Amino acid sequence: MFKFLKFGRGKKPEAAIETQRQTFERLVSELNEAIASLPEMPAVTINSVTNEVSFALPQTFPDEALALPAPEPEIVVEEAVEAVVEDVAEDVTEEVKGEAIEDAVEVKDEVKPSAA
Repeated sequence: MFKFLKFGRGKKPEAAIETQRQTFERLVSELNEAIASLPEMPAVTINSVTNEVSFALPQTFPDEALALPAPEPEIVVEEAVEAVVEDVAEDVTEEVKGEAIEDAVEVKDEVKPSAA
């Protein structure tokens, strides 16, 4: 009558253990598949000293480009122009202040001898 309770108690299958070689081959295979699916192939660099592999990826992938709002280059240019104008204005005001002080000193020096 209760034979169905014994059904779940059978031997559980053991997990297959991968060797290091199998793990490495699987990872390389998955990486190659992922790279092959990209529209632009990244440049691959291998550092022989540290044995590191690096990729020069594009700035945005096609799926990221769809998710991000389009950049507004006009605003970026306007902000850059405003920053330059502010810097120039600060420089000019410092120069004008310096010239005004020099003129005031000259006028003061000219007034002193005539008053004496």
